[in-house]
This record gives sequence, C-alpha cells and structure tokens, in this order.
Amino acid sequence: MNPIPELSTLLKLLRLSGILDSLEARNREAIDRKLSHTEFLSLLIHDEVARRDQKKFDLRMRRANFRNQKSLDGFDFDRLPGLNRAAVHDLATCRFVGEKVAVLIAGHCGTGKSHLAQALGHAAARQGYDVLFNTQTQLMNSLRTAQAMGTYERRFQHLAKVHLLIIDDFGLKPLRSPEDEYFHDLISERYERTATILTSNLDFDEWGAAFPSNKMIGAATLDRLRHGAYKLELDGESYRGLKPMSEKITPPAKGGKPGAK
Repeated sequence: MNPIPELSTLLKLLRLSGILDSLEARNREAIDRKLSHTEFLSLLIHDEVARRDQKKFDLRMRRANFRNQKSLDGFDFDRLPGLNRAAVHDLATCRFVGEKVAVLIAGHCGTGKSHLAQALGHAAARQGYDVLFNTQTQLMNSLRTAQAMGTYERRFQHLAKVHLLIIDDFGLKPLRSPEDEYFHDLISERYERTATILTSNLDFDEWGAAFPSNKMIGAATLDRLRHGAYKLELDGESYRGLKPMSEKITPPAKGGKPGAK
C-alpha cells in the first residue's frame, strides 16, 4: 500500500507540505544509504527548516525595495584604493545593526555608495533583519502621501521600527519644511533603537546644507546620526564612464541615410 497520498493530506493539514518537495529523493537516499528512521526524519526536518528560512529571506528581500541585487562580491574595491576593505567586511557582519547605530557613506557620484549600502542591506537580510531601501526623495514622498491620506502615523511607525533603514542620496535635494521636520522626527525615533545607513554626494562637513530652512533641526538631526556612527568615504573615479566606440561612425552622405556611401 502506498502511504504517500494519505501522508500528503496529513502534511498539508499540519502545514508541512514543503516536505513533499524532497520526500521522494530523501526516501531513495535513506534506502540507498540504509539510514535509520530517525536519520531519515532528520533529513526531512532540515529540508523543511531550510525551505522556510529561504521563504522568509525571499519575503524580506521583496520588502527591502532594493533597486537590484548588489553584494560585496560584485563591489570593485580596486577602484577605491583608499577604502578600508577590512572595515567594510566588518560592517558586513552587521554588528552595527545590533549596536543600533548609523553607517554614513559619502563620496562623489558613481563611486559605488548605493552599491555598498545595498550590499550591507543584503547581508543584514541574510541574517534575519528586516531592511528597507529608499532614496531620500522616495522617503519624503511616502510621508507626504501618508499625511494627505491620514495614514501618517502608521507609515511613520513602520519606518521607525524597521531594523535597518537605508536612505540613499541624502542631501541631493534640500529638506524644506515640513520635510526637515519629518526627517528629524524619524531619525530621533530611530536613535539608539534601530540602525540606519545614509549615503550622500556631499562631504561630511557639508551635510548641514541639507537643512537650509532650519539649521537648528539639521544640527539636532545630524548630532543623533553621528553619535557612535561608522563613516566611510569613497574617493575615486566614477564607474559610469562613457563606453569606447567600437567603430567609427560614417557621417551621412548628403541626401542619404546615415552610414550610406
């Protein structure tokens, strides 16, 4: 008698239907290797735990809102000889998330700030932390929209509680009222409770310029961000250089199509 049909029903009832994905293969393995019942059961349970962990990770990655899949393996350290690789890899352990401090990344356009921030976010998601990636503009737009729709408090609390909030392109656009107040309140609420990563094209001593309307709010916000923070400065050429032309372009003949002779 084949027990699989009845077993399938029972596993679904217990919300363990994922075991069915590997049941047949593990059953053959158990026969071939002459495994005990407990060894066979252990393999199935490990498969189910791995499947659930992967499902949770996939969900965290979807919620993280990353632009693309960036990792440290794909980061070109050779372009940035002044960057401390050991410090970056230490950050990738995500100790800073447990310390509930900020990572501040500054550098010119195209030096890899967003890549590095997303790579650290990816590492955090791997370790079970909830991560959210937004540009400063996206973040402010979401809060303005929530304010207009009467859902500001719910949106604010979600942003305040996420384990790691990544804010890309800080200071690219000045924060004017009420955005500077939104930003200050959010950083204040997250201060010493959760971790934050900021990237900016501005040099560190220029970050106050992001708050042109209220320098006092800016000073208070940056004071909280800087307390205990890790700083990385990316100094190098942009990787967004023009591609060399593979062949010369023949100018169009008079009255003819481009490239015609």
